Amino acid sequence: MLDATVAGSKNRLEVRGGRIRVAKGDWQDVGTEPVIVGRNAACQIVVDDGKVSAVHAEFVATPFGVRLRDLGSRNGTWVGGVRVGDVFLSANTKVRLGETEVLFEAMRPEKVAIPAIPQFGPLVGQSPPMRAIFDRLSKVSPTDLTVLIQGETGTGKELVAQAIHLASNRAKKPFVVVDCGSIPPTLAEATLFGHERGAFTGAVDKRLSPFEEAAGGTIFLDELGELPLEVQPKLLRALAERRVKSVGGSNYREVDVRVLAATRRDLVRAVNAGTFRSDLYFRVAQVKIEMMALRQRLEDIPVLVRRMLKDLGDESAYERVSTTTLERLMRHDWPGNVRELRNAVAVAFALNTDDEEIDVAAHLGALSEGPAATSAGAGNIAMSFRGRPFQEAKRDVLARFERDYFAALADDSKGNVSEMARRAGMERAHVRAYLRRHGIGSKSDQEG
Repeated sequence: MLDATVAGSKNRLEVRGGRIRVAKGDWQDVGTEPVIVGRNAACQIVVDDGKVSAVHAEFVATPFGVRLRDLGSRNGTWVGGVRVGDVFLSANTKVRLGETEVLFEAMRPEKVAIPAIPQFGPLVGQSPPMRAIFDRLSKVSPTDLTVLIQGETGTGKELVAQAIHLASNRAKKPFVVVDCGSIPPTLAEATLFGHERGAFTGAVDKRLSPFEEAAGGTIFLDELGELPLEVQPKLLRALAERRVKSVGGSNYREVDVRVLAATRRDLVRAVNAGTFRSDLYFRVAQVKIEMMALRQRLEDIPVLVRRMLKDLGDESAYERVSTTTLERLMRHDWPGNVRELRNAVAVAFALNTDDEEIDVAAHLGALSEGPAATSAGAGNIAMSFRGRPFQEAKRDVLARFERDYFAALADDSKGNVSEMARRAGMERAHVRAYLRRHGIGSKSDQEG
């Protein structure tokens, strides 16, 4: 993914690429698509060296030179006798991986066209990297390629998956979500592939596999990196053969689904650490989409705020968001990414009257700023507490935390109180009490 800066035309990006060669092999150009070097046969450049990791290093062109990134290799990536993790190459260089020497030659900068696509489905953005992502999504969606969506928590990975589904030929069929991060290890196989009645203690009824529930549509494997290692070979076989067998069953059943996956973890590093299978990684990562953190695309904040207000039913309300407010939002560190912004917009809009300014920045939440907050932001928080009794200030902070936490929880769980209780580790009655206290809506008809 490019940390992009625009050069010249609004829709062109200047990148500095190069080419690499291993031993006496052919030269391979390094462009804006990553070139992965390693022992695994699925790497773009395969190296026969026992001291090179299965997925060792990655080269990709950026505006600042070719970015060389070690992918958690066992023996490291070395440049000029120095072990490196993440560097930019702008001159001819020799790189050592294990006992293998990789020659790098820098090439002259070139301007790459950036598509002028301002949105994709519900996704919006005006920054060059986001427009490049939208262009990629528009090309990938009509296919049946498996897509791996990566990014920090709150960057909108599930929204990307839904957008891909809705832009595909399977849009009228089911979109089924499986949260791999919430599956108990002992029930992972049964959760993914279904089970027969009596297959194990507690299996009082037959359960259909989500692969079968998504027949003709799309299955979204969220937080795939959390899937237990022992279940990964069975998932690989299901993806490769397009058929599943339930726990306790005797026959395989064919399934027709498009597979999308997401993770906040670096799966390549997990492969080298032995906690994620390399063959499964390359199976799910036919196409990779890297969602940028909001702090890396601050210029998208105004268009995001406008879109969020439109989703809340009043796009014209954006006229009451001041430039000062937008500037404060762009100074924030955004640990919660777009999800944090959506929560702040929703609260500001709900508490606003028709004729006053919508001060989104006032609802970011003191606790969300954390140690990474700017000194100015920390000063504003401190100022708001000065001269106030400790217990009163403490109550305000806790109330804001509760409101932000349960608003985000309700959003993530689509208002399903049972799911909110499970994620929060609380009784449903307690969750309902917090929702009522802070005026957050829920869907009680989904609680069963």
